[in-house]
Amino acid sequence: MSKTGIRLEDVHLHYSSIAFKERSVKSLLGSLLRSNRPRMRVEDIHALKGVSASIEQGERVGLIGHNGAGKSTFLKMVAGLYPISAGNSEIRGTVRALFDISLGFEPDATGRENILYRGLLLGFTPRQMRSIEEEIVDFADLGDFIDYPIKTYSAGMQVRLAFAISTSVGGDILLLDEVIGAGDASFIAKAKRRIMKLVDEAEIMMLASHDFSTLKSICTRSLVFDHGRIVFDGPTDEATDYYLETIGLPA
Repeated sequence: MSKTGIRLEDVHLHYSSIAFKERSVKSLLGSLLRSNRPRMRVEDIHALKGVSASIEQGERVGLIGHNGAGKSTFLKMVAGLYPISAGNSEIRGTVRALFDISLGFEPDATGRENILYRGLLLGFTPRQMRSIEEEIVDFADLGDFIDYPIKTYSAGMQVRLAFAISTSVGGDILLLDEVIGAGDASFIAKAKRRIMKLVDEAEIMMLASHDFSTLKSICTRSLVFDHGRIVFDGPTDEATDYYLETIGLPA
């Protein structure tokens, strides 16, 4: 495998049933009140099943499948957010993931302070974040609100700041879960230009999307997922045809 690459061999990933158990006093009391009723056993979820793939430097790969097919789980596994249960996973290169971009904000801190906090979560030093702070502020275009607490922001304003921070620095491996589409028309256009710049600069890009036209315009290869398995791996045109003809669900 080249300097940057992804190699997966018979990878399995389970979500533990512990994640579905009561985690608050309210839910615990509710379960006690229902104690006389028959309880349904919650089993572990086998989210990825025997996934094998090799993705090399220079590839642009789409991920196709219905909701719950395993696309997002696959991306989060590659990003290192979900540990695998079995198999082998080798990821070479710096990963930049653009999903759940609004996570990590401190509501009582200002937007400017959250630039630093979010940068630390992304693995950057305070000095690195200070060097790109003004570029992030300019891109988010929040005016005086950048010095107001995040809790005063609308949802759209939070997305704009989160997007500006998350896309301020690229990576060798770029992971996208759908295309960012929040904000007004001018910001959406600006965001798409930023994404395409990151796509061009990344050595490997993977995009999970239901938009076949976007996948065909960006990705030369696509993986089709069904119930946690890769059921097709090939050119994007053929992958979309396979999905529509075999799985039979609209994208």
